Amino acid sequence: MKHAWLAMTAMLLLSGLTHAAPVRIGSKQFTESVILGEVARLASRQAGVQAVHQRELGGTAILWSALQHGDIDAYPEYTGTLTHELLKNVPPDADIPTLRAALKPLGIGITDSLGFDDTYAIGMRADRAARLGIQRLSDLAAHPELRFGFSNEFMARSDGWPGLRQRYGLPQAQVRGLDHVLSYRALASDAVDAIDLYSTDAEIPYYHLRTLDDDRHYFPHYEAVYVYRLDLEQRSPAFVESLQKLSGRIDADAMRQMNAMVKLHGEKETVVAAGFLGVQPDGDGSGMWMRLWLRTVEHLRLVLISLTAAVLIAIPLGVFAARAKRLGHVVMALSGVLQTIPSLAMFVFMIPLFGIGTWPAIAALFLYSLLPIVRNTYAGLTGIPPDLRESAAALGLPRGVRLRRVELPMAMRAILAGIKTAAVINVGTATLGALIGAGGYGQPIVTGIRLDDTGLILEGAIPAACMALVVQGLFEGVERWLTPRGMRLEARQ
Repeated sequence: MKHAWLAMTAMLLLSGLTHAAPVRIGSKQFTESVILGEVARLASRQAGVQAVHQRELGGTAILWSALQHGDIDAYPEYTGTLTHELLKNVPPDADIPTLRAALKPLGIGITDSLGFDDTYAIGMRADRAARLGIQRLSDLAAHPELRFGFSNEFMARSDGWPGLRQRYGLPQAQVRGLDHVLSYRALASDAVDAIDLYSTDAEIPYYHLRTLDDDRHYFPHYEAVYVYRLDLEQRSPAFVESLQKLSGRIDADAMRQMNAMVKLHGEKETVVAAGFLGVQPDGDGSGMWMRLWLRTVEHLRLVLISLTAAVLIAIPLGVFAARAKRLGHVVMALSGVLQTIPSLAMFVFMIPLFGIGTWPAIAALFLYSLLPIVRNTYAGLTGIPPDLRESAAALGLPRGVRLRRVELPMAMRAILAGIKTAAVINVGTATLGALIGAGGYGQPIVTGIRLDDTGLILEGAIPAACMALVVQGLFEGVERWLTPRGMRLEARQ
């Protein structure tokens, strides 16, 4: 009986922990996705389900991977993206029941359409399109001089620029990849002539754009839906029911109006989503100074953990490289190769190993920190004059003692310079962690770019710059403190 009672207690505790864990909702890096994430969160709150919204986690590939690996439980998606980007062996015009059947073996469910189709489109300034007599996509073929500015994701998608160019035989050679938000600025300033649009974008009427007719029916339907992990039907059936109840409730005009309230009128996504649902918004509960404090803690955590790990690994690697000449060149070369990988790519590469959030960002920052510390440790040790090494050996000091008492102290300035360089680089690079849900100063920067809000951008950029200066000053002070007095006097002379 005692064992049965203990087992029952354990089961109840596990059950309580399972129910206590909040449902995690993700969203992509554009306003509509963030609004729909907030709509889902507030709808679940109405249903008595605790949910958190992890905003602006990245593009389609990142959200899809996070959903499959269980780092998030649900996020808003579009049927055209599912048919053309994420699922294999489904017809390009597959309806939602077909998609539901294809997703089920993957452990993923899908709601019915939310009520609007947010398809891709190509837009031009109405005055320029009228001047050139362009109304349809096929009309673009007669104007090879036009400059296109497409979102980076659209440039690479199978339902984006490559297929569009082939379907319409477009000859344009001046095609640039841009952030979707910045492309509107580029079009308004006449830097480009045509950009890709989402049909519910609030900027279309604001910038007086003409949406070109897709006369050869290239773009598929992009019905807005929520995708979610099927195990939620057991873990949190009330949450799934709250998502299903949103089906058919949001038409294109309503979505366009919500986008406009955020993008053009500066309303918060939470307030807009609450207004649509007819509920009270639950603000973030923090002013700018509290947000700054929280972002500072997040940013410091990213920098300190990654830098500490790098110091513990890189200094021994530098010592090894200095003593084992041939293998040392291999160590230096591998460290150099890591430094050549683009920062954003490194962050994305860590997602399959660590999921999204803090740890993939820390892993990427750790790898970026290795080269400056390894290189400076190697340079500091190999730069010690040979006669000083010989004098230490002549005194009969064991090799390990010579390293600790003579060589490392003499190389300390170079080693600290490497750590300082790595720390300053980490402070700046850590802002990219916001793209995979790690928070920090990058979060207001990413949001500010999306909303074209200079104040938000500065809310992240200025503290990041200040932290970099503080870190640099701190390490210079530590360097003076740890450097032997005689060596400091010698350096001054």
